[in-house]
Amino acid sequence: MRIVPRWALLSSGCAPVLLAGGWAIAAVLEGPAYDPVNQTISVLAAYGAAGFWVMTAGLLALGLCHLLTAWGLRPAALAGRMALAGGGAVTLAVALFPAPSSGGSLRHGFIAGAGFALLAVWPVLAADRRRGAPWGLRPAPSFAATALIVVTAAWFVLELHRHGAAGVAERVVTSIQSLWPFVVVASCVRHTEEHNPAM
Repeated sequence: MRIVPRWALLSSGCAPVLLAGGWAIAAVLEGPAYDPVNQTISVLAAYGAAGFWVMTAGLLALGLCHLLTAWGLRPAALAGRMALAGGGAVTLAVALFPAPSSGGSLRHGFIAGAGFALLAVWPVLAADRRRGAPWGLRPAPSFAATALIVVTAAWFVLELHRHGAAGVAERVVTSIQSLWPFVVVASCVRHTEEHNPAM
């Protein structure tokens, strides 16, 4: 089995921390005018927002983390690695093309939607159907991760259209998307150590 470099633990582990840290700090800078329950993360990264620079930096760092993790996740199927890398590249694009300070943006919505889609399908595309694969790359957990991301993304879209708790739903789905690469990398590293104790 191809070995996952230990630095992939750092890149994948930093992703959820940078995302949550970015939105938490940006929300504090935005003050009481920002409602994290109903308003999306894009509001924090919009031009003119008080925490624009923090949220933009967080998204850029998140995108780089996904790109590095995809590079280091050698045991995963190539299609999954490409989807994860694509999700990272799209996250960079989301940061570079933020939503406007008021109203919607078709370009931003399309880019964000593409990122959601790539980060939803990468677990199932990365699955290793061979016997003895690391837990995070086995078909059942991979399918479960994709299903969970799709369900929470659908919840986000529903909340967005009904003007409900879109902020909560978006944070749930993006947290799962940013955490799953770490779960997969950690399972690969553990699998390697268990089967190659001398390493």
